[in-house]
Amino acid sequence: MAYWTFFSNHAHVLILLCNEPDLRMRDIAQRVNITERAVQRIVRDLEEGGYLVITKEGRRNHYTPQLEAHLRHPLESSIT
Repeated sequence: MAYWTFFSNHAHVLILLCNEPDLRMRDIAQRVNITERAVQRIVRDLEEGGYLVITKEGRRNHYTPQLEAHLRHPLESSIT
């Protein structure tokens, strides 16, 4: 049986950050089973897309999900 999931890595990262907004990239990478570099790209995409606000707290980042942001696909664009 082929392995597949309904959610993309972008969704997995966003879900993790909604639940734990102070996670380190290393921890996100381990949980999603992708590289830290991939997490960095995804977090940048989410920030640029308006789904995350990143604030620096000391040496760490705090991620604030923007739950009012609409999904991007035309079929889902009315959903936040």
